[in-house]
Amino acid sequence: MSRKQELLKRHRRNKRVALLVALIILVLLGVLVAWWLPWVLAVLGWVAHEAWFSDHLFYSPGDDYQYQLPAQNEVHGVTLRGDLLHLDQPLALDGSETLVLAITIKSSWLGRFFDPSIELDGEGLSDSQAFERGVKGLRYLNLTGLGTALSSGTLRIRGRACTVHGQPRLWAFRHADARRQRVMVIAPHADDAELAAFGLYSQADESWIVTLTAGEIEAEHYQRMGMNRADAARTKGRLRAWDSITVPRWAGVPETHCIQLGYFCLQLPAMQAAPAQPIASREADLSDTRLFRQFNTMGLPGDVDGAPTWNNLIADLRALLLHARPQVLVMPHGTIDPHPDHICSQAAVFEALQGLEWQPEVVLGYANHLHDNDRWPMGNAYSGVALPPVFDASQALVPYSVELNTEQQRDKAMALGMMHDLQPPAPLKRRVRRWLQKVLAGRRWPAEGENEFFRKAVRRHELFWRREL
Repeated sequence: MSRKQELLKRHRRNKRVALLVALIILVLLGVLVAWWLPWVLAVLGWVAHEAWFSDHLFYSPGDDYQYQLPAQNEVHGVTLRGDLLHLDQPLALDGSETLVLAITIKSSWLGRFFDPSIELDGEGLSDSQAFERGVKGLRYLNLTGLGTALSSGTLRIRGRACTVHGQPRLWAFRHADARRQRVMVIAPHADDAELAAFGLYSQADESWIVTLTAGEIEAEHYQRMGMNRADAARTKGRLRAWDSITVPRWAGVPETHCIQLGYFCLQLPAMQAAPAQPIASREADLSDTRLFRQFNTMGLPGDVDGAPTWNNLIADLRALLLHARPQVLVMPHGTIDPHPDHICSQAAVFEALQGLEWQPEVVLGYANHLHDNDRWPMGNAYSGVALPPVFDASQALVPYSVELNTEQQRDKAMALGMMHDLQPPAPLKRRVRRWLQKVLAGRRWPAEGENEFFRKAVRRHELFWRREL
């Protein structure tokens, strides 16, 4: 069982215990006070839960994030004077720096009911980065794009429903600009490349998008159209295969640079465990990947027999790496992102690189999911992306952030809107919850789409974790 599953299991167990205790209290109130009181309290309790306590947050908001950022990248002489961030020496900037500021944030009483955030303003630019309700601990702001205001001493940092405490610490990371290199994005499913890296790959000198699975399962939306389970899964897989080839065209990536490998969703771990054994789809009644490869413009080793095996996946990846020769590989981060297909995608790429005559210069890891906070990035669409919760200081993490202007963010939102898996309407329960959170907790959702990823992914920053090979 993964850490994510363990945390979710513990969360559900605790919730069941809390519900049982609440039920006992309500029954006693109904017997001892008035028969109608439990009903009123139950409704009020449900409303409060949906408005303020329904986030999947598997840690205390009072816990410090535990990053161990490289000491050689720390900028000394940083102080907060009132609400202005001051540097003893101005930074030498070229516009591609990733800037990270560590500060201690303490929520006000309002910050227990409304999302606390840090508002950043300077040199005509503004940003807002939100954190957990009730936050009280060390957090990391992403100042990428605000370097000019920071260097000139005009960057204002103000809390909304929270206050800033302690001595700030700043890190500056100067990386080669991945947008001026040949980039290959590894996407476990159609839409992963867009969620994590649309801004990066749309600006790169040359981009390749390689999608590993068809993402055919959980096709209830298509079953409601009258299809049986297998037909619905096949239809969904074909649509998502089409998306993986065509949507990057919106960003200027030619279809010859978009490859769908057609392996089956949530079956990569089983393939990895038995590399030579074909692993069929869970729902599509299918054991041949070629149905989902029909839109590819180039042949691959796995096309010969269409067998959904780990060995074929490695052979496909090796052929693509040798053909495209990417300088920058963008893929899921194997420890921050807990999705099993994402973990296996990273493992498959590293296995494919072993002994290969072409090696990329840099790997950028991304996280479209987290172990312990399903709402990250917190806050609203079109705002910045603070660093995610990390509680393992032994991880060597070097952030690399790309800034997107408003037009690029809108293009990213439109790309997500083209993805069939993000189009179905939200279920009634979620819509009721959002209405309650809008009215009672001040939360907002973007007009571009109902899926939560329109809020989470359409941001001023795309955040990656860099490692050299």
